[in-house]
Amino acid sequence: MPILTELPRPDRPLPDGWLNPDTVPRPLVTVGIDAQMTGRLELEPHSHPKAQFFLCLRGVLTCESAGGFWLVPPHSALWIPAGCVHALKVEGVVEGYAAFIDAEALPQLPSTCCTYPATPLMCELLKRTANFEVLYPEAGFEARLVALLLEEIAQTPPATLHLPLPADPRLRRLVDQMLAAPAERGTIGSWAKRAGLSERTLSRLIAQQAGMSFGRWRKQISIMLAVQKLARGASIQQVAAELGYESASSFVTMFRKALGMPPGRYMDQCQADGG
Repeated sequence: MPILTELPRPDRPLPDGWLNPDTVPRPLVTVGIDAQMTGRLELEPHSHPKAQFFLCLRGVLTCESAGGFWLVPPHSALWIPAGCVHALKVEGVVEGYAAFIDAEALPQLPSTCCTYPATPLMCELLKRTANFEVLYPEAGFEARLVALLLEEIAQTPPATLHLPLPADPRLRRLVDQMLAAPAERGTIGSWAKRAGLSERTLSRLIAQQAGMSFGRWRKQISIMLAVQKLARGASIQQVAAELGYESASSFVTMFRKALGMPPGRYMDQCQADGG
């Protein structure tokens, strides 16, 4: 398939030789993406007949579906099941690969979106399969590489950069406020007041619809924003200030407790995992 040097838009023609990957009769079709953008691209909610597996090498990708909000920093991947309605956002420079996969090829993967760390083998196989002819032979070398890639995806444990999004419209407005002004720490009482709810009702709704306590849910928002900002090149001090922490050390402590390592090491590990 041709390498996409511009991300698809409804008003932009696709490159010569392009075929819709959803219609190609192969278990996996990989498209390379090397796009330079000057702003943000938002793809409205849509779905595909095939599943999608996005590997992000540069840039930051976010995805929203009925199950929540996912962040895909560099050297991570996003799984979108076949038929799943989702919206995507990307900013700035984006580079990576998008594999379109028959639903039957990976039946053991989750029925909702999730993220994965990118292994060196995964990256190399996506690169190789992106250079296949669109209708590559269904037996032989190409088929064996495709089978190996599918097995590598299937055995890789999912990552944790997921924010469950509640269905209640009052809580969705609260999420928008938190994402727009992350430095406003607030208490559960102050956030409940903004939503027009009691503290008890806010806690109950978050537990029912997000599956976690308000404090943990609020912290997950901070973690996802932190990784997003770090992936764009912000320093630990800048991120701590933008998220409303009194000091960089308090931010690092929170990050380490949530993800098991300090932010600098976490981002280095993301780069190392991707090869």
